[in-house]
Amino acid sequence: MRHGKKINHLGRTAPHRKAMLSNMASSLILNKRITTTVAKAKALRKYVEPLLTKAKEDTTHSRRVVFSYLNNKDSVKTLFDEVAEKITDRPGGYTRILKTGNRLGDNADMCIIELVDYNELLLGESKPAKAKTRRSRRGGKKSSEDTAAETKEAVKADEATEVKEEKKEKKETPKAEAKKEEVAEAKAEPKEEKAEEPEKTDDKEEKADQ
Repeated sequence: MRHGKKINHLGRTAPHRKAMLSNMASSLILNKRITTTVAKAKALRKYVEPLLTKAKEDTTHSRRVVFSYLNNKDSVKTLFDEVAEKITDRPGGYTRILKTGNRLGDNADMCIIELVDYNELLLGESKPAKAKTRRSRRGGKKSSEDTAAETKEAVKADEATEVKEEKKEKKETPKAEAKKEEVAEAKAEPKEEKAEEPEKTDDKEEKADQ
């Protein structure tokens, strides 16, 4: 006892302790997560969870009661407008304490206290587990229909490629025939020239006889 005031286990007077917890509660509601010592986090949990339960009833009386504990308009507004919507289905246990080790200097146990419904990592891991369902016969029918459609598309693609190849062959055949005719003509021309040469020799012999 000092000057007639009670001292709590943290070494501070009761009014200072209330002011500290109200500030921490406001920071937790606004930021959804704060870092502090384990002793303060446990005290904060007992202080803030009844306020979260009170926020489920959005009335003027409950707002005034919560404001008397928090003394912060912004935190009261976010508590009733944003946080209360996420914790409506939760019967309790709105906060979680995660230990992070000891602090350098005084070796105090440090932790993170956060709102359970705002941890995106843990919520993201739990959702896929709930989404797993058993396979039904309907799903098998759909898969068979999909495979049949894929086979039909593959057959159509093969037919289209065959038609294109046939068209290419038809276009190429006239060109090949024309090339063959040109080659045959080129081979026939030298034979005609050789046949004409003996006639020239006959003319020379006639001139010599005259």
